[in-house]
Amino acid sequence: MFDSPDYPKSLSEDQFELWMEKGRNSPLSYSYLFIIWSELDEDYYPVFAEEREAIEEFGRYGLSAENQVLVAAYDLFSQTRVA
Repeated sequence: MFDSPDYPKSLSEDQFELWMEKGRNSPLSYSYLFIIWSELDEDYYPVFAEEREAIEEFGRYGLSAENQVLVAAYDLFSQTRVA
């Protein structure tokens, strides 16, 4: 997943599924999974959120001080990609 010139490393389907499961099973009421690309680490990592508005907040700032980019956002329960 996400293998492109912008994100030179691919995210495995297995890792993606583990993150989805982790978010759904969390004692916190997460509803969304954000896939983040770290330019410093050259790797993906998950960020979980309760509210959809967090997508807009993260997207509004674009690259953060840590050079992180929001690659995609997913609804944890329908597993659909959120625009």
